[in-house]
Amino acid sequence: DAEGLLRIKEENQKHYRRAQRHQEKKEKIQRHNHKLGDLVEKKTSDLKTQYEHLANLRRTHILELTSVIFPMEEVKTSMRDPADVSSEGDNAMTSSTVSKLAEARRTTYLSGRWVCDDHNGDTSISITGPWITLPNNGDYSAYYNWVEEKKTTQGPDMEHNNPAHTISAALCYATQLVNTLSLILDVNLPKKLCNRQVNAKFLRSEFCGENLSRHRFMRAVKKLNANILHLCFSQHVNLDLLHPLHTLRNLMYLVSPDTENLGR
Repeated sequence: DAEGLLRIKEENQKHYRRAQRHQEKKEKIQRHNHKLGDLVEKKTSDLKTQYEHLANLRRTHILELTSVIFPMEEVKTSMRDPADVSSEGDNAMTSSTVSKLAEARRTTYLSGRWVCDDHNGDTSISITGPWITLPNNGDYSAYYNWVEEKKTTQGPDMEHNNPAHTISAALCYATQLVNTLSLILDVNLPKKLCNRQVNAKFLRSEFCGENLSRHRFMRAVKKLNANILHLCFSQHVNLDLLHPLHTLRNLMYLVSPDTENLGR
């Protein structure tokens, strides 16, 4: 029994020495992990600083792009509310009739359904200049109506101020701006729209060149609107401000200096 007790004591001492070595190794690993944690924290802080610097650079480039090359602003029209005009001609008009006229003016028949126009349809959004505008309510029917009329009308087109030309040019510029923004923000667009440089002078866009049928035109507009909304979502633009049909207005909200997360 004494010999067995001695063997057990020797084994216990071996286990104790081994436990001490394991404890030292454990403390060494903990110190190493602590150093790595401090390093990771420092690297994370540096990365966050670099992200903020990159976001500020992107923001600066975007604001310069939209102020110098692609300026956008709201253009007021001189339209008067029909309710006001009618009430001037008829003093006996009831308030219900006035309200119904105002409500009718706030709705637009677009693509087979009635769409509420929050801005009363009396504004347009211009891009690159006040002469190139898009209707604020997203009603681009003037384009494909003009295309249908051109199919039945012979002779050269001399209408330089045709709204269809304005719509086509504005959508072409909007497509170019969206593609440039996707490169600056490093965001892949969900829809592909043709907008490439053919040579030193000409830019090939899906909206410029040949007249598009109503189906092709509406499909291209939907692609453009989807890309704009995708960019707005990536930059955390307030969803309450966005409307799926308001092409240039959504772009204005995206590149506005008030957009806090622009460049993220």
